[in-house]
Amino acid sequence: MVWSLVVWLASAVLIVGVLTQRWWEPRLAGSLEKWRAMPWRWYLTGFPITVLRMRWRWRQACQINDLSVARRPPRAIVGDMVVKGDALRPVPPRLGLPRATPWGLTVRVHLHPGQTPGPFLAASEALEHTWQVHRVRVASPRRGEIVITATARDPLAGQTEATAAYLVRLLAARVGRIEDGAAWDVDFRTVPHWLVVGATRSGKSTWMAALVRELARQPVALVGIDCKGGMELSLFERRLSALACSRAEASALLGGLVDEIQSRMRLCRSAGVRSVWELCDEERPVPVVVLVDEVAELYLTDGSRTARDEAAQCSSRLLRLAQLGAALGLHLVIAGQRVGSDLGPGVTALRAQLGGRVVHRVHDPATAEMALGDLSPDAVAVAQSITEDEQGVAVTTIGGRWVRARSTLVTTEEARRAADDHAVMTPTMPGLVRAITDAEGGKAA
Repeated sequence: MVWSLVVWLASAVLIVGVLTQRWWEPRLAGSLEKWRAMPWRWYLTGFPITVLRMRWRWRQACQINDLSVARRPPRAIVGDMVVKGDALRPVPPRLGLPRATPWGLTVRVHLHPGQTPGPFLAASEALEHTWQVHRVRVASPRRGEIVITATARDPLAGQTEATAAYLVRLLAARVGRIEDGAAWDVDFRTVPHWLVVGATRSGKSTWMAALVRELARQPVALVGIDCKGGMELSLFERRLSALACSRAEASALLGGLVDEIQSRMRLCRSAGVRSVWELCDEERPVPVVVLVDEVAELYLTDGSRTARDEAAQCSSRLLRLAQLGAALGLHLVIAGQRVGSDLGPGVTALRAQLGGRVVHRVHDPATAEMALGDLSPDAVAVAQSITEDEQGVAVTTIGGRWVRARSTLVTTEEARRAADDHAVMTPTMPGLVRAITDAEGGKAA
């Protein structure tokens, strides 16, 4: 009897173990992988030593960089004379309790009345040398307080490769790594439209290639507008549902996209829903991501009436797509070397609809101000400090805040191979192709 009970219990345990193996094995492997990836050396030795160094040198660093406030005035009246001298008791602002991160630490500083974040931002390089860290970044989330982020080593150094396998979400792409070591994900379901700016060889095209490589494996229609003759986006032509290579073709393609969203609006209205994401999978139209390379080519004209009409059409249609596209499964990625109000009155209105921002190294401050000025003055200053040696490094918006990040290096051959490998997944959109063909025919005539 006892042996029968033992055998029965052993069999039950074996059956339960086999049935639950698929559940606990990947989770256990993931936990062990995360445990090995933890920067234990930094947590156990680097972080305590850096905190001691910060505390020990904080008063001296503030005094040398004029970050302290004197409790006594530098002037005094002795009899009939006014004696002027240096402040006797400089008091630094209060340094909060540092909090460790996988790649460094963050600490809050409570400013004295009358102090501003500007001097601390200017002294960031001095603090890097004083604390012996790789980089110090200063941000001001609210008045009277700054947050100092110190990075122990550069997580963006070298060629960034795609991180370990991750759960692929529709319209989400992993394009690189942010400054705290976490993955840099672009999620169009969260942020529908993006503005990407950067000078030549700053990493803008590499970021676009990393994005397309990730989206190419998903059931998504990719549409390209490249008015530089298609030199950039033609690498992905086999994976693109449509590609416009001139402003006339771009205007016709954008008109076709406007017709497409109007058709989707009618579909949602007849189904009694407010967006295509409320439709069932069988009825939902395929999501569309529109890639616009060098947006300035759509706005600049030679003064002719035809060119002005085409530019006006492109401007109004882009703006309409940005306003209506998010709920209808249509998303924009607008890229350019320079973006400013001088391109036309529609640029500022379009910028307001592009919630996601990626700013690489730029030549003119106006472009950085245009892309990040409505978010934070600190972000503008950090974007302008990106050097020529930091290719692929950018300032981007993530979760309502801005961070430095670096995109994954994707070579020309890798980009072309990704498009070829997933060419069979290219959705057919005959209305868009017909619009481009008609524009080509009209131009030839």
